[in-house]
Amino acid sequence: MSRKILVTSALPYANGAIHLGHLVEYIQTDIWVRSQKMAGNECWYVCADDTHGTPIMLRAEKEGITPEQLIARVHGEHARDFAGFLVGFDNYYSTHSDETRDCANDIYRKLRAAGLIETRTIEQYYDPVKQLFLPDRFIKGECPKCHAKDQYGDNCEACGAAYAPTDLIEPYSAVSGAKPELRSSEHYFFKLSDPRCEAFLRRYTGRDNGVLQSEAANKMQEWLGAPGENKLTDWDISRDAPYFGFEIPDAPGKYFYVWLDAPIGYMGSFKNLCAKQGLDFDEYFRPDSTTELYHFIGKDILYFHALFWPAELAHAGFRTPTRIFAHGFLTVDGAKMSKSRGTFITAESYLNTGLNPEWLRYYYAAKLSASMEDIDLNLEDFCARVNSDLVGKYVNIASRSAGFISKRFNGQLAPADAELPAIKAIQEAAGRIVELYEAREYGKAVREIMALTDGANQYVDSVKPWELAKQPGREVELHAACSNALNLFRLLTVLLKPILPVVAAKVEQFMNLAPLAWADAGTLLAAGHAINAYEHLMTRVDPKLIDKLVEANKESLAPAAETAAVDSKKAAKTEKPAAPKEAAPAADGLCTIDDFMKVDLRIARIANAEHVEGADKLVRLTLDVGDDQTRNVFAGIKAAYDPAQLVGRLTVMVANLAPRKMKFGLSEGMVLAASNVDGKTPGIYLLSPDSGAVPGMRVK
Repeated sequence: MSRKILVTSALPYANGAIHLGHLVEYIQTDIWVRSQKMAGNECWYVCADDTHGTPIMLRAEKEGITPEQLIARVHGEHARDFAGFLVGFDNYYSTHSDETRDCANDIYRKLRAAGLIETRTIEQYYDPVKQLFLPDRFIKGECPKCHAKDQYGDNCEACGAAYAPTDLIEPYSAVSGAKPELRSSEHYFFKLSDPRCEAFLRRYTGRDNGVLQSEAANKMQEWLGAPGENKLTDWDISRDAPYFGFEIPDAPGKYFYVWLDAPIGYMGSFKNLCAKQGLDFDEYFRPDSTTELYHFIGKDILYFHALFWPAELAHAGFRTPTRIFAHGFLTVDGAKMSKSRGTFITAESYLNTGLNPEWLRYYYAAKLSASMEDIDLNLEDFCARVNSDLVGKYVNIASRSAGFISKRFNGQLAPADAELPAIKAIQEAAGRIVELYEAREYGKAVREIMALTDGANQYVDSVKPWELAKQPGREVELHAACSNALNLFRLLTVLLKPILPVVAAKVEQFMNLAPLAWADAGTLLAAGHAINAYEHLMTRVDPKLIDKLVEANKESLAPAAETAAVDSKKAAKTEKPAAPKEAAPAADGLCTIDDFMKVDLRIARIANAEHVEGADKLVRLTLDVGDDQTRNVFAGIKAAYDPAQLVGRLTVMVANLAPRKMKFGLSEGMVLAASNVDGKTPGIYLLSPDSGAVPGMRVK
């Protein structure tokens, strides 16, 4: 019986480009959706840009355009990038829509009628320079739990603790750098701590309910607290003007917090699709719905999707998600994506470099599982695996047999040998592989498909059509060998179609096939089936393209400083330039200001610190230097510091020191520390800037 399924991916924020980290989720979701459609299920895939909030408002202001103009432009960029990676949304919409506004107002009114909305006067941080109340993510300071520096106002990235912005130690505005002021304001709260919400969430997120992966269910129980202990806190769902978003009904000057209407954007996008396709919205969202609803999300937004969102839906009279699938993050070459190393790679730059999007789809699929573990994009392994698996194994089967069918046998196939072991192996495995796609165990599916591809190649190697073609009188054997090979290739294409939709479409055209579905894995092509001329399906990855991609995405710290200098010049009044003055010669032992300015000192946060095996004095530091950039630095401070105690603290680094290749790896800078110059008094003291400094600031 055909299933009715609605699938969503998390909404990308309309304040930046799509990058390869984002694509882990959208490729994972798209593969699952394509598999469902191949099974004959009615499966709809919707998404939207998340368009509200202070960051959008501030960026638009900075660019001198309206927020509406900004989100329209970014929507086009996002849609382009997703299409480039073959992400097949049935509807890609925007949360800034009438449909989302109507759904948000409806849910809010129903929660209010249920007694789950209340107003309170709270003290909130206000930026006296920008003259606005600050969102939690625009307030930074020291974590009140683990004391890591430069943490956001809602949760700590170092220890995972959640807290209120007012709990931060030494807070500062991430917008202006000013010390924020506490001011009173009336806010609206969703009463998540209500016993009704707690009881529902304990049932809904319980390990036995199957809505969440086991790791996620364990995390939910930790957030809920032990039975009899309610650790849930009420959720502030309002923000004060100025704010780009939806105004709360009957509350002038108060707006829905972006996280309130962001997941409601799933409903808004689907409602828009329903109007286009003639679908029944209520069939999918009424509480007794027999349809299925699946959310694919990153593990960093599990809190919002597994606590707030289902509690809102349940108590507003809507159905709750069938399953919530959380995935891990992407690292590149074993490290966090980095602009300085060129591994913070945008989707646009990947495509513009000339790299095939299906290469990345296949590589991600080979790494993905149903767990919340991070996956790594190893660029060298990426080249090797794609070239070996897709070109050397899979495409090779067709390229070694199709030409003979076209040239020698008028493009028509001979009967396939249904008892051929390689054919039977694929047909017997097909059901298991479909189940692996359903379970999101793509890595296991790919390994099994490649093992079957090896078997198909062993068959081709054993019959050697290229040798049969040279021997007169062996045309029947050649015809049978090539026909069997193409039947094997067709079966493997069925198994790979959710991952490689463009290649599959080319195969369907070349082999004169209707769109392949899972049912086709149980059939073979009839004798006399005509194929079209073969055209090459995929090229190998050229490692030079990878080098070009990395170079295209590299951003050093120095240009940022130069840009700031240029901007300041533009802001200044135009004056006739004065003749440059020659710097005064330095006295012995002194340096000029020009000498000092050659050293680029930057604030850095120690994101990670670890012992270096085999080194007596060194500690390996991963330094966050702002703008999502990190540097790897080896520091001789092992005698003075336990690495675990360094994580989260600020320090000062020399950012323009030439990289030094060491026995243990590449050191990309130097941290500053004080010690006794005579060496008689022991002690090394790492320099720390005053609170308020943030990673990337220049010391001058």
